[in-house]
Formats: sequence, structure tokens, C-alpha cells
Amino acid sequence: MLSITNVSKTYSKGKVKAVDNISLDVKPGEIFGFIGPNGAGKTTTIKMITGILPIDEGKITIRGYDIAKEPIKAKLSMGFVPDTHDVYDRLSGIEYLNFIADVYNVSSEERKKQIDKYLEMFEIKDVAGQPIKSYSHGMKQKIILTGALLHDPPLWILDEPLTGLDPKSSHLLKEEMHKHCAKGNTVFFSTHVLEVAEKLCDRIGIINKGKIIAVDTLEELRKSGDESLESIFLNLTEAGGGEHA
Repeated sequence: MLSITNVSKTYSKGKVKAVDNISLDVKPGEIFGFIGPNGAGKTTTIKMITGILPIDEGKITIRGYDIAKEPIKAKLSMGFVPDTHDVYDRLSGIEYLNFIADVYNVSSEERKKQIDKYLEMFEIKDVAGQPIKSYSHGMKQKIILTGALLHDPPLWILDEPLTGLDPKSSHLLKEEMHKHCAKGNTVFFSTHVLEVAEKLCDRIGIINKGKIIAVDTLEELRKSGDESLESIFLNLTEAGGGEHA
């Protein structure tokens, strides 16, 4: 579903290597957790996957489409929730969602079904006609999630998606992630909340200082002797991390 091959990204004219020759394959049907300390390269990696940042070296494909060579086909295959709330906040919620549906060529019938589903699920139907700039942090997160998922893309790229959500909405989104993957689709999920990753993810990738230092199921990672993902994470990242696959 998602393939990252020998990908690197540098800043400051090559002086800072934010992502250093990483490779990763994320399979259909799995929730893949992507975790790392602040500044480890998570968001840079996600921005390259989604085509926001150009790749300096290497290749990224989504469903076989090269993000650099076939960006439209690759982007139509994914829904992206960023870790910021950059959204057209002068639009009302429903105007924003219809705009996103137009971008993804979602039919009138399908968009109504999907928009109704998520507005009801996130309990924001009553405010859909109001300007997004009047929304709370959590309401903005819900409208961004709805926009990202309404075209029913096979790959969900979710960067800290639970931030700002109330417990009920958070629970329902996690259920949606499981249902999505049960149909053979994929969720690529970044979070700082390790307990969530531990309970939710089929496999976990840990990035530190721009390098992938571990990719495995939690069961396999626990063979190091650590019981919790938190202790595994801290031991690997504080030690600098050797490759573990």
C-alpha cells in the first residue's frame, strides 16, 4: 500500500539531515504506528509521503503510484490529516466539505452519505453551517477529519489525529480505523500517545535522529525484555538505537 525506499531529506543546504536513508513497507489491512521523539523526522517523512515536501533522495509509492512522478494518482489514493489546523476558516463547515468533495470528484450521492455519516459521528451537524473560524480546536479537528475521509481513500495518513478530540469521538475514530483496515485498507498513524499506539497498531515503526531504528509488531519488540511500548521506546531512543527489524 505504502512503500518508502531509501528516502532522505536535508535542510539548511544539506547541513541538517532530517530523514536519513529510510525504508519502510506498510501493508494492506494494517494500522501502522509511526512514533519518535520531537524532531526525529516524523512530520518531515509524512510531508514527503503526501507530496508536500519534495524528496531529496529515494522513492515513495502509494498503491504503486510514485508520489514524485504521478502525484495526482497517488494523492487520490490517500486521505491526510495534518498535525496543524490549517484550513479555509472563512468557509462554513459544509462549504469546506463540499469543496474537498469537489477536489476528489465525489458524486453528490456519495458525498451526502459520507458527510452525513461523519458529521453525525462527530456530533457537529448542528454547526456545519457556521464559519470554521468560530469552531473550537476540537471541532476544527473533526471537520478536517471529515474532509480527509469523505472520499473513502484506501490509505489514511493521520498525523496526531486524536489531538483535541473528546473521548467519545476519539473512541469512534479508532473504531473507524479498525473497520477501514478490516476491508483491506491501511492506516498510517503518527502519535505521541504511546498507550494509544500500543493498543491500536498492528505494527510499529520508531524513528530517531532521522533513522528508522525499529519496525515490528509489539509482540516482537517485547522480546527485548521490555513489557510496555513506552519502555521499549525510551530504551531504543535514549540509546541512540540500533536497527531492529
